[in-house]
Amino acid sequence: MTLPFSQLPAEMVREIKAHKWLALMVFAAVSFAVLIAGFLWPYKYESQVVIFVDDRNIIRPLMEGSAVTTRVSDRTSAARELLWSRNIVEPVATDPEIFGEDVSGMSPEALENRIAAIRANLFVRPRGDSYFSIGYSSESPIQAFQVAQRLGQLFIAENNARKRSESRNAYEFIDKQVKSYEQQLAQVEERLKQFLSENVDGTEGEANQRMANLRSQIERAELERQELESRAASLERELTGLAPVIQQQAVDQYQQRINGLQEKLDNLRLRYHDTYPDIVILREQIAELERRRAEALAAGGTAPTTRGDAETNPVFQEVRSALAETRADIRTKDTRIRALNALLSEQMLRMERIQENKTEYAELTRDMEVNKQIYDDLLKRRERARVSMHLDVEGQGLNYRISENAQYPRGVKGPKFSTFAFAGLFLGAIAPFGLIAGLLQIDPRVRARKQLEETIGLPVLAELPQVETPYEQRRERRLTTLVVVCALLVCGAYVAIAAASMMGVIG
Repeated sequence: MTLPFSQLPAEMVREIKAHKWLALMVFAAVSFAVLIAGFLWPYKYESQVVIFVDDRNIIRPLMEGSAVTTRVSDRTSAARELLWSRNIVEPVATDPEIFGEDVSGMSPEALENRIAAIRANLFVRPRGDSYFSIGYSSESPIQAFQVAQRLGQLFIAENNARKRSESRNAYEFIDKQVKSYEQQLAQVEERLKQFLSENVDGTEGEANQRMANLRSQIERAELERQELESRAASLERELTGLAPVIQQQAVDQYQQRINGLQEKLDNLRLRYHDTYPDIVILREQIAELERRRAEALAAGGTAPTTRGDAETNPVFQEVRSALAETRADIRTKDTRIRALNALLSEQMLRMERIQENKTEYAELTRDMEVNKQIYDDLLKRRERARVSMHLDVEGQGLNYRISENAQYPRGVKGPKFSTFAFAGLFLGAIAPFGLIAGLLQIDPRVRARKQLEETIGLPVLAELPQVETPYEQRRERRLTTLVVVCALLVCGAYVAIAAASMMGVIG
């Protein structure tokens, strides 16, 4: 049954009284166990080198866009990976100034074990935006100091060497790519030149523009031919209504002039619109002659007349000449249309040849453009890589400098012996109470009235207290006094041992 928390303190005190010697032994065992752990604890010393990351020198803004300075995105992780490399750890493991003169005769297994130990004990910690520390922890303070100082020096040297090597390799790689693309570009240009010399039909755009012009000219010529055919048909109809020769017996003078003007008007209307100036003038002249003729008829009864003989009809001759001229123009248009159609057919054949060569031409053009773009970009990158290489050789760009040298460690890192000493007394004092509290929670016996009421659900009417006789009380007091004296002796021995160890009497 679970003991209620309200009854727990009283039961703990009762159990401590009932098991005084056991509580004393638990106190002594826990206290001295922690004190012994303090003696056996491997105390380590740490020494650190502070590294300054110099990436804000005056060269950076001056060379912005012209050179790429070496950068490290995560400086702490990059430094840790570099320090773990064998190029740095192995020289430290074989340094006779740190590990003595026997490093030359080390076996490979011993060397690997020492390298693993160095890797396990070195650390890198960030210290702001531009600083981080390289440290080493060891049970020997002099060894921690020497290894930390040596790690900082090797890190600076290895980082500078890697920067120079990286810049030089980058420049050599880009230079090799530039030369390769120079050859490819020359080959593509030669193939394109040979293709254009063998195919002189031009481009698709030129052919389309030429075909569009020819179709436009054909359409205009056909429209003009249709107009000429309409005019020829009109002239033929007019010619059938005219006599080649006219016989005039008695011709009205006004009517004769009116007929002549009417013929001219008809001829002009075949060529021009009614708004043409000559047509307007002829109409006015015809109207004036008709008015005079009407006045003459009204005044004398007849209009003046003249007699004549048979003669060629001038209107007939004029219409026939116009018809012949129109037919000649029609034949000319037919010839032009046939020539334009022939040119269009030839141009369509040219377009077919262009379409057949279009794929090859597009491929050659695309290869040349792509190679040209990559080549131009590589040229820029090569010059930037050249400047970057010189920057790294001169020690510019991203640099690491030792801001603070390693210091000899003045104290251990982590819990000290005094911490173990105080913790031993504290843990020993609370250990019996903690042990009894745990046992009371798992003890199935009924120890309190409340436990029984909660279990059976019925009230407890009476509770009999524990009664001790005077003898038992005297015996209990003597036992308690003895246990207290023993506890004081244990505490005295504990304090004496701890104090002697902290003063250096006990090693």
